[in-house]
Amino acid sequence: MAERLKGTRILLESLKKEGVDTIFGLPGGAVIEIYDELFDMDFHHILVRHEQAAAHAADGYARASGKVGVVLVTSGPGATNTVTGIASAYMDSVPIVVFTGQVPTYLIGNDAFQEVDMVGITRPITKHNFLVKDVNDLARIVKEAFYIARTGRPGPVVVDLPKDVLAEWAEFDYDRVEMKLPGYKPNVKGHIGQIKKAVNKIFEARRPVLYIGGGVISSNASEEIRELARLLHIPVTSTLMALGAYPGDDPLFLGMLGMHGTFRANMAVTESDLLIAVGARFDDRVTGDVNQFAPQAEIIHIDIDPASISKNVQVDIPIVGDVKIVVRDMLKIIKDIIQKKPEKLEQYHKDLEPWHESIERWKETYPLAYRRDGKTVKPQFVIETLYKITKGENIIITTEVGQNQMWAAQYFLAKYPRTFITSGGLGAMGYGFPAAIGAQVARPDATVVDIAGDGSIQMNIQELATAVQYHLPVKIFILNNKFLGMVRQWQELFYDRKYSYTCEEVQPDFVKLAEAYGAKGFIVDREEMVEPVILEVLQERDKPVVVEFLIEREENVFPMVPAGGALNKMLLV
Repeated sequence: MAERLKGTRILLESLKKEGVDTIFGLPGGAVIEIYDELFDMDFHHILVRHEQAAAHAADGYARASGKVGVVLVTSGPGATNTVTGIASAYMDSVPIVVFTGQVPTYLIGNDAFQEVDMVGITRPITKHNFLVKDVNDLARIVKEAFYIARTGRPGPVVVDLPKDVLAEWAEFDYDRVEMKLPGYKPNVKGHIGQIKKAVNKIFEARRPVLYIGGGVISSNASEEIRELARLLHIPVTSTLMALGAYPGDDPLFLGMLGMHGTFRANMAVTESDLLIAVGARFDDRVTGDVNQFAPQAEIIHIDIDPASISKNVQVDIPIVGDVKIVVRDMLKIIKDIIQKKPEKLEQYHKDLEPWHESIERWKETYPLAYRRDGKTVKPQFVIETLYKITKGENIIITTEVGQNQMWAAQYFLAKYPRTFITSGGLGAMGYGFPAAIGAQVARPDATVVDIAGDGSIQMNIQELATAVQYHLPVKIFILNNKFLGMVRQWQELFYDRKYSYTCEEVQPDFVKLAEAYGAKGFIVDREEMVEPVILEVLQERDKPVVVEFLIEREENVFPMVPAGGALNKMLLV
C-alpha cells in the first residue's frame, strides 16, 4: 500500500528495499535532514573522516561483498571530495551509488554556498548520474541508480539531492515503482554461433592461453573459469584486477601478465597461438606495445561491454555477453563434444604437452626472485611470509598504489575471488586503507591486510580514527623505503638516478601515530623480526594495527616492461 512520506524518508526506505544495510558517509548542511532521519533507523553507518575515504571504503565493501556500495555526503566540497573514489570505481567497474547533497533547486546556478555542478563534474567518470528535481521521481531514480550500478558492466552512479526536494512529501510504494530506462538493455546471452566458433578454435589451438580480467570476478564466473581451464589443461594468466579469480597456487596459473607480470606469463602470451580473453579490456599496462602484443595469436574476446571489444586490440572472435553465462554455454558445448568423442580430450591434452613444457622451462629459467642477505628487510619477503603464514585462507589483501601494490600482486598468491582489492585503472594512492575498512565491514570474519607504501598511506591515514571507532581490526603493513618508490624506480632506470622530489625526508613516527589514534603500532627493521611480528599482529581482533617495515630503500620491482615496450622485452633482476 502506498503511504505519504517526506523525501528524506522516501530515500532511506528505498535504500532498505534495495537491500542496503551499510552506508559510508559524512554529514553536512545539505544532507542534515537525511541524517536526522537516519538517526532513528537501523542502517550501519560508518562515519569516515574524509569523503574520499567514504568512496574508497564503499568500493572496497562492494568488491569484498559483491553488493552495491553506498556513499552519503554533503554538497560542495563534500561532494567533490568523492571524485577520486568515483573515478577509481569507474575505471575498475565497481558498483557504488553516491548520494550527494545539493543546494535547493531554486538556488541552482546562483553560485550558492557550497554549490557545485556534480552532474557536470562526474559525467565522464560515472556510468550514469541524476539530479533529482521532483520528490515524486525520487524512488524511481533510486531504483534506476542501483539497477544501473549492478547490471551490465558495473560502475558508479551519482544521485544529486537538492535540499528542498528532500523536504517535500509524496506517495511511496517502492514495489510498484517502474523504471524508465528504454535505452539501457545489457546483453547477457552470448551469440551461440560465435561461442561454437570459439570452441572449435580452442580445439585447433596448440599454444592456448586463458587471459582473465576483472569481469570474471564481477560476474561471479570464477568457478566456470576454473572448470574450463582444468578440463582442457589451458594455462591461465590474470590481470591485476582478476587476481584471485583463478587460484594463485594452481599449477596452470602463470601469474599476472603485463608491465610487472611474470616472465612465463608474458612469454606465454607472446608465443601463444590462441588468446582467450575473458572479462578483460586489454589496457596499456597489460599489452605494452599493442603492435607486438600476442603477435602469433588469434584472439577470442568475451565481454559484456560491446564498447570494449576491439577497442585497444583487434580481435578475431568477439562474444558480447555476461562472462558467467557465456563460459557456461561454452562448457556445455565442449562437454557435448567430449561425450560424443572422449578420445578428442585425451588427444588435446597430449597435443598441449610441448606447450606446457615450454612454459615450465620459462618458469625455471626466470622465476620471480630477489636477493636476501638475512639482515635487511626485503619487501618481497614480507609478502611471502604473510602468505606462508595464512596460505591465502580467510584473508583479504588491499593495496595502496606503487611498488607495494606490485610486490603484493607478485608474491601473495590470492586463491579466491574478492580477496585481492586494489585501484587498478586509476591507480589512486590512498585507496588501500579505506578500501580495507570497507572490506572489513563487509567481511568481519576475515583478516584484512592493507599493503601500503609510506607515501600513499599518508593520503588517508586519518581513517585510523574510523577503524578504531568501529573496532575494525584492519592490519596496515607499511613497506617504508622513505621514497615515492615507483617514481624513484623509474628515475633510477630511465632518468640517470636523478631522484627529483621523490625522497620523503620528513615522516611521522608511524608507531606513535597509530598509538595516538588508539591503534597498535610495531616497527620491524630486521628480517628475523618479520615472521614473529606478523604472527602477533594477526591475532589482534579488536582494533587496527600498523606495522612499519623498514625495507631496502632502493629495492626495485622486477620483471619490468618499459612503458610502451613489447611484453617479451623485460628488464629482469
